Amino acid sequence: MATIITLAQQKGGSGKTTLCANLAVELAARGHGVALLDSDPQGSLGRWFMTRYERTKGLQGDLTFSTSSAWGVSYEAGKYKDSHDFVLIDTPPKIDSDLRPALKVSDLVVVPVTASQVDLWATEGVLEMAARDGKRPLAVLNRARAGTNLTASVQAALSDLEADPAASIIANRVAYAEAMGTGQGVREYPGAKAAAAEIAALVDEILGRLDL
Repeated sequence: MATIITLAQQKGGSGKTTLCANLAVELAARGHGVALLDSDPQGSLGRWFMTRYERTKGLQGDLTFSTSSAWGVSYEAGKYKDSHDFVLIDTPPKIDSDLRPALKVSDLVVVPVTASQVDLWATEGVLEMAARDGKRPLAVLNRARAGTNLTASVQAALSDLEADPAASIIANRVAYAEAMGTGQGVREYPGAKAAAAEIAALVDEILGRLDL
């Protein structure tokens, strides 16, 4: 039975799609069957996947990809429940009733939060909606700048929200954007060892949380 992980955040620019792609690549590299489901009309995850497909001429079949409307998420995710280990759902950057189907089917909701007070405020709506469905998300500090007071204060503030703050912090590194542009994850991208270590640590944390 596939484990379903939904990435959600009301505010655009949180790095949600980049995080989704990198989690998928890391999980696949560890031998897991991973399906990606893009319910965001912007289609950024799909563009990344097609760049990856074209780059490898379709020979690297480590990931499965499909799109879905917000209300078709449950049906689409169900297609992979017996054939894959994980389904990762990328959702639109908004908080309304369209997000609820993805939250309902999730075993884990991951909410990326950039190190800004505005993102912290935006996160509250997602967490409240998740709480209504009995979910306690994992809040991941993303695009953070190490050693700054702002990063430290946002990380501390996450503990006061309806979420569990991830111990793993994803730094603001150009390698993430560069790897996405080539259809890769940072694990595969030359010179991205620090970024790859961050993603690996986050995947370890996620698997531990899921008892997998």
